[in-house]
Parts: sequence; C-alpha cells; structure tokens
Amino acid sequence: MRGFSLPIEHLFIPDTQVKPGVPLDHLEWIGKYIVEKKPDVVIHAGDHADMPSLSSYDRGKKAMEGRRYRADVIAAKKGWDALNGPIEKYNKKRRKNKEKQYKPRKVITLGNHEHRIVRATEEDAKLDGTISLDDLQLYRYGWEVVPFLELIEIDGIHYSHYFANPMTGKPYGGLINTRLKTIGFSFTQGHVQTKDTGEIYRANGDVIRGCVAGACYLHDEDYKGPQGNNHWRGIIYKHEVSNGNYDLMEVSLDFLCRRYEGVPLSEYEPRIIA
Repeated sequence: MRGFSLPIEHLFIPDTQVKPGVPLDHLEWIGKYIVEKKPDVVIHAGDHADMPSLSSYDRGKKAMEGRRYRADVIAAKKGWDALNGPIEKYNKKRRKNKEKQYKPRKVITLGNHEHRIVRATEEDAKLDGTISLDDLQLYRYGWEVVPFLELIEIDGIHYSHYFANPMTGKPYGGLINTRLKTIGFSFTQGHVQTKDTGEIYRANGDVIRGCVAGACYLHDEDYKGPQGNNHWRGIIYKHEVSNGNYDLMEVSLDFLCRRYEGVPLSEYEPRIIA
C-alpha cells in the first residue's frame, strides 16, 4: 500500500509596515491563526520594519521631525514578538507536556523599507558598522531571511518582495496576467497596497499563478490621503500547493478580528501599540 502525504499549505503575510505608534494586535491574531491552521510554510513579504527615520522621500520635510532610528528598531522588534508570540506559547505548552513541537518553515523576503538601512550605510560611510540589518533581528524565532529582491522558490512558487524589470530595476506593474506572462512562472509578492490574483492555464496542463498583496496593517498611511487607504488588508492562505499551483483563500483582518476578539474591525479598540 502506497503511503499518503498530506497536501502542502502556505500562509503568506503581506507587508506589515511596523513603526512607532501603530497598532500591532493583528500580528498577534495572525500568530494565533498560524497555530490554529498549522501551515507547512509561512512567508512574510517583507517591509515588516517601516523605518520612517531613514525615509529618503521625507528628508528635509516637517514629517521627519522626531523620528529616531532606535525607536523604529524597537517597534519592529515588538511587532515581531507579537507575531511569533502565539507560536512560542503553543510550543512551550507542548514542550511541557512532552508533545511534538510545531515547527513550520518560516521565511521573510526583505523589502525596500528594511533595505533603507543598507542604503543609508552606502550613502553615508560614517554609518557603516553603526547600523545594520542585524539590528532588526528578524532571524529570531527561526526565520530564514532572504535579501532584498532575491528570489526564493518554495513548492514551485517564487517569492520576493517584488519582481523587478532587469533593465530598469523598477517593479513590474500592470494587470496580474500581464505580469504573469512577463515573469513566466508562479509568483507571490508584496510591496503594492492592493490585492490582485490571477492564473494562466497552459496547453500542457500546467498552471502558473500570480498573487500581489502588500497590505497587512491596521493603521492608515498619511501619504495615501483620505481616499487612498480603502484597500484590502489581510493574509493569503494557499491550500494544496504543488508545482506552483494551489487553491487560494483570502483571510481579511476583519475576519481575524471577529475570530479572536469577537467584534468587527470597525468596532475594535487596539490594545497593543508599537
């Protein structure tokens, strides 16, 4: 009798954009959901640490007043603790009862916001050796850290913070199926504050799937204005992952709030602040 292998499941976390003063409750909800569903692989899109103190866009503007590198790092670490806390708590209890630990593969593909640290040291030699990506300690809790714009393939799906045109270095844009045809393989990325998914079925039976999801936070971004923050926020769950194909399930932050707090997101008062 042939053995039966359970289908592979991936959980994808879009950009979390943690910075001082923003709510972190959703990261704890995601951690609880990971424990509940126990995916085989957890992938974070990157841009976990927002790093506003190193923003080149706001340099010289009033918005830069009061921003501090150390505060950005502390906030990012606090958010990382909130996300990983439920898994650590679950395994501590299992360890006490001498039961098997839950150890998914955990990967973060660093984003352009974490890369602000690298760019700052390249632009100002005085900072070299003073600040570094290691300050964020994203390798804690057993995470694999993939450098900015490097690709990692897992079960036929390529993950990166975004996919760039090799001629310009800028991220591919346009409709999801256009990106799929250009990129040529199954991919999932963050970076863009929207949600867009698609698939192409080939004559030989192969399927390639694209997923763009770049918003997983409770706060609004000032730069997007009063109308620009009305976009989907949540995580992506992939069932039956095999050779780049999967069954897609969207899990909104509103769903997670109702599940773990018992109220809709519109009625919830945050209690964990970075």
